[in-house]
Order: sequence, then structure tokens, then C-alpha cells
Amino acid sequence: MYLGFSDKQKGYLRASLAAWLNVAEGGKRAGKNVVNALAFAMNLEISPERLHLVAGVTKSCALINVFDCNGLGLVAFFGDRCRRGSFEGRDALFVQTALGERVVIAEGGGKASDAARIKGMSFGSIYLTEVNEMHQDFFFEAMDRTIASRGRKVFLDLNAKPPGHWFYREFLDFHQKGAEINFGHFTIFDNLAVPQECRDGVLETYDKGGAWYKRDILGLREGGVGGIYKGFGGNKELGIGDEELRYRQMAVGIDVGGRDATVATLIGITADGHLHLVDGFYHRQGDGQGMTHQMYVEALGQRIRAWYDKYNSFAFGGAVFCESAEKMFRTALSKELGRQGVLLPLHPSYKGDGVVERIRLFCMLISGKRLFVAAHLKPWVDAFYQARWCEKARERGEWKRVDDGSYSVDCLDSAEYAVVPFKHMLV
Repeated sequence: MYLGFSDKQKGYLRASLAAWLNVAEGGKRAGKNVVNALAFAMNLEISPERLHLVAGVTKSCALINVFDCNGLGLVAFFGDRCRRGSFEGRDALFVQTALGERVVIAEGGGKASDAARIKGMSFGSIYLTEVNEMHQDFFFEAMDRTIASRGRKVFLDLNAKPPGHWFYREFLDFHQKGAEINFGHFTIFDNLAVPQECRDGVLETYDKGGAWYKRDILGLREGGVGGIYKGFGGNKELGIGDEELRYRQMAVGIDVGGRDATVATLIGITADGHLHLVDGFYHRQGDGQGMTHQMYVEALGQRIRAWYDKYNSFAFGGAVFCESAEKMFRTALSKELGRQGVLLPLHPSYKGDGVVERIRLFCMLISGKRLFVAAHLKPWVDAFYQARWCEKARERGEWKRVDDGSYSVDCLDSAEYAVVPFKHMLV
């Protein structure tokens, strides 16, 4: 029996007729695909453009989630007015509208190389399903392919991911600050096709306080299952005046990024064995001005010089530890520090004990409430909350920290480089 849409879903459908950007986010089994497929179809009826795109992480995903969509997709909506076929060698749906024939091609976008399949094309509208699973290169290429559209429309759906995921950081966060977006947050409670008794019975099997329930059912942007630094929220932030503490040891750790962030972390170790993340430098390519290695060298030299002047514990007995794989960068930074008058040793980072041992050290500090992080170091705080174990690696019997750009793991690496040489002061 067809049960219709909830008031929230109806509101999203109405708003899609006016908004150019439509995003359906939330939990699983929330009806996001059905609502977005209908919104896409409604707008296809009035689009002045002929060619349109539907894409998933694979082409099969696009066909199943949008063309079919459990019998409620584009094929069902248009019925006898559409036919499946091929357009320039691509799977396509040909739709007859009052404004003429419209062609919707299906593609996969899970790999960077998939972007090449849509280069040179112009789309009136696009629907990217499970957009967070796509490769960034494909996503941005698809967005660019709509720029010349006379009736530009973008439809996106996704299950909630950690707050630092590239899709939020590099796209959605910016657009949610404006009023032009049609954003809908949906959960299984909005899906009238799931009977209440069935829904309630299944939800009894979930831990209501767990990350799994918050992410997959409530559709919240949680760090997810497998979080590493459990209990981090119990650690205190450094407040005003704490920077005047006399530290037993201070050091800087530097992680040099390519496409990822370049990070420097200033740490201080107190006489009673507490670790403070005091200050930091953070820059990610694509965030504002692009920077070359030489620009990073100069910026880091200036920042380290400022710390050198401010903290006696750093100026007398401090040290700098820089990414061991970046020999040329270390050489250039050493010259820059000399030019800045910073008389501190610069060492390659020590990685002999492996990432897991470094993680264990920080987990020990967190469990003992001996880790303090300056309140202004948001990327570092987010990284501790969002860091998680790679589930696929765990299935192979390995312990590996996820490093997929969904959070600033570079902040953790940088802090670890500074701390590990002084492990004996903390254990």
C-alpha cells in the first residue's frame, strides 16, 4: 500500500522547485533516495536543457538508487513516457516531457579517473546519490559541468559522515551558510513506508547512546564506530593564563602535507607529567592561498621564531622534529631557522615504534586526564574526536588509523612527532 510522504518530505519536494541546490542528508532507511528521485523528476519536467546526469559511486549504484529506487524511481515516475537505451555509449533514460525529449545518463564516480568520462559535457541538472562515497575529483567535475545550464539544478543525498569529511569541509559547510540551499535532514522516523511496530522492534537492537545509533539512525555527523581516543571529552582545555606555565620540556612537531595539511604543533610537558598542546600552525591546500614548500618554510620559520621569543622553556632546551621523509624540506627549514636566529636543533621525526605505539601513549594520557589542548586548536580537537580505526584493516587483523581526508590526521601526526622523543617524561 502506498503511504505517501511526511510533512518534512513534502516541504523538501516543494522547495526543490525553487532551489538550485538540494541536499538530503540523514540516517539509513530514511527515504532520501525516493524523495530526491521524485524531486529530480519534477524538475526534469520543466528543465530547458536536454542532457542530465545521474551518478553513484558506481554506475550500478546510480541505476539501482535512482532509475529503479525500489520501484519508485525515474522509470516508475515517467512510466510509458520513458525508455532505457544508450547515449554515446552510455546507459541512459530517454524521457518525453512537455518541453521535448530529455536524456538522463548514468555514470559511476568512485574513482578519480571517472571524472574523465564526463569532461566536455554540459548538464542541465545532476543527481549524485551517496555523494560522500564519490571521489572528490568526480564530484567537482560534475558540479562544473552544470555551470552553463539555463536552469541549473543539483540534487545530492548522503548518509551522515564525520564532521571533518571532505564533502562538508570543502562544499556543504560553505553553502549551508547561505539561504539558497534546500536542505533536508531525514531519518527512519520520517519514512512512512516503515511500519512503526517494525521500526520500533528493530531499534530495540541498537544501543541508543552509541555512535552507531547516532550516525545510522539519527543521521548525526558522528565520528563513527571504531573511535580511537575514547574519553577525550573528559580532558580539559588550556585557558587564559595557562600559556605562562613553566614547562619541563617544549618541542615542535611538523607534518609536511602535499595535498593534505601542513601542520606544526607546539607541545609543553609539565613537571607533573601533563602534556599540553599549546599552539599550532595549520594550513591545508585549497583553504585560501595556495602555498609552495618555500612559502611553508618561511611561514613555519616565522611561527617558530614567535614561539622562541615567547616561551623560555622552548628557547632554552627546546627542539624541532620535522617529517622524516622530507629531507629537502628539513634542510630548507634549518636554513630558515638560522636566518631567523632560532638556535634550536632540528631532527627528523622518529617513527621507529610505529603509529600504534604513538596512539597508545596518547590514549594513556587521555585516560589519566593528563592531556590538555588549547581551546583555539579546533582542527586538533576535531581530530581527537573523529579519529577511528580502519574497519577493513581490522578484519585483516591489523590496527590502522583511518587516513582518508575525512579529518585532520596530520594534526595527530604533528603532535606525536613532538611528544614521542620525550615519552620517558610521561610514562
